Amino acid sequence: MTKSSAMTIYAIGDIHGQLDALKRTHDRIDRDRTAEGAGRAPIVHVGDFVDRGPNVRGTLDYMIARQAQGAGDINLKGNHDRMMATFLEPERRDDPLRGDLFWLDDPLGGRPSLASYGVDVGRLRRIARIHKDARAAVPQAHLDFLRDLRVTHAAPGLFFCHAGVRPGVPLTEQAEDDLVWIRREFLDSDADHGALIVHGHTPVEAVMHAGNHLNIDTGAGYGRPLSAVVIEGTDVFEVTESGRVPLPSPL
Repeated sequence: MTKSSAMTIYAIGDIHGQLDALKRTHDRIDRDRTAEGAGRAPIVHVGDFVDRGPNVRGTLDYMIARQAQGAGDINLKGNHDRMMATFLEPERRDDPLRGDLFWLDDPLGGRPSLASYGVDVGRLRRIARIHKDARAAVPQAHLDFLRDLRVTHAAPGLFFCHAGVRPGVPLTEQAEDDLVWIRREFLDSDADHGALIVHGHTPVEAVMHAGNHLNIDTGAGYGRPLSAVVIEGTDVFEVTESGRVPLPSPL
């Protein structure tokens, strides 16, 4: 018997242009759906489709094609997605929350994103010229995808976002800046947020269930594995090549 898709939801961590890993992860989920009778249970991607990895263009082409094919994915906005969309505005802007870094600086990884579109991102080129070339090279469909990304997704007992939430602020009143950028104030909090917060943004060595939050960014942007989980009620499992691995809450 096929389970109700409302009972089961999958989530994938930060992708960062790792198209081959993303396809393999979707294959793992498809096998799990079949084995567990999960039907078309949705997949939440928690953001950061772009930057650092080798195939940002291919990743966005692939995700847009999935949308067109009716995959039913729930795609959330990461800080890197926002930075790329902001850079590509007609009048170039920088994300105000990283005044110490520019999107094309190495730690943020914007240059590999534009290089995947054939843009010359050489260190000696003027930023204004790179911006002009990027505006011409990145398809409008890719800009639309980035700009249309949702910031949150809620399900019974669950709240999905990219980075985390501001403790003490109702989930319906969270600010986008926090949802895509917050770190320590959220990660260090043992507050009950009213739902299990499923997020990425801060890389960890392995998927981490902290009781009040579930971190699924295992560093694909740095060449480490891309991770996926499946949640059924209060039960959480990592979806691995060999099947489900339980992730019990420490609380």
